[in-house]
Amino acid sequence: MDIVSRKENKLLNRVEINFSWLHEKQATPSRQAVMNLVKTLEPGSNPDCIVVKECNTRFGQPLTTGLAFIYGDVDSMKVEPEFIHKRHEQFRSSSEASAKEEAPAKEESPVEDAPAEEGGDE
Repeated sequence: MDIVSRKENKLLNRVEINFSWLHEKQATPSRQAVMNLVKTLEPGSNPDCIVVKECNTRFGQPLTTGLAFIYGDVDSMKVEPEFIHKRHEQFRSSSEASAKEEAPAKEESPVEDAPAEEGGDE
């Protein structure tokens, strides 16, 4: 994997990496594989604070390009939309998932079943 560009965004407490990965004679890399390689590019980074924003593979070419964000801490990741957190939740450790607060579920009112009227054949 090659780093195309690396930018430190101090305002959002993250490092933004544009990458290019040439994977000849291999399948398209999974999101987990990309996250593992991004972690090796930034030593000391927390794997729970890595977000892969874009990952594009060219048709017929063994080239994948993308954008990854490496946050300094979990609190800084609150700027990411909820769907991004859900997309990456399977890759997070259980301690991060338990720390996440969930909204209480709404109680559903029981629906009364109305008796069905039977129509007669005449």
